[in-house]
Amino acid sequence: METRINVFEKGQKALGTLFGISAHLKKSGLEKSLIDLVDFRVSQINSCAYCLDMHSKEALAAGETPQRLFGLSAWRETPFYTPKERAALAWAEAVTACNVPDEIYAEAKTQFSDEELIDLTLAITTINTWNRMNLAFPNNVGSYRVGQFG
Repeated sequence: METRINVFEKGQKALGTLFGISAHLKKSGLEKSLIDLVDFRVSQINSCAYCLDMHSKEALAAGETPQRLFGLSAWRETPFYTPKERAALAWAEAVTACNVPDEIYAEAKTQFSDEELIDLTLAITTINTWNRMNLAFPNNVGSYRVGQFG
């Protein structure tokens, strides 16, 4: 089996665009904790082990609780998430599935301004892209260090 390219070594020019989006999102009005939850949930859906490792470490280092991370795949059945987080998670699942029903849009609009919803969608599409890059060009799962990519 041929060794796959290391996207972080060979893809710096292309990946720079994704890092630029991440820089924009850090300056947006979205809470880092919310983006961390969305990144983790989307990575669960996409079965991206590298991103799950990365985002669990980042979220825990930022003060997220293990209980909320462990319960994330069953967020609808748990009392651990705020209405805003629930709207974001439903939006993330719908956008990831490329099927956004009107009721999910309506709920998201009760929690997010137009600009915030656009930024949230950008965050979701970005983590979906990262997941696909890491699935196509696997990295050493477990090797991520908190803050490694800024």
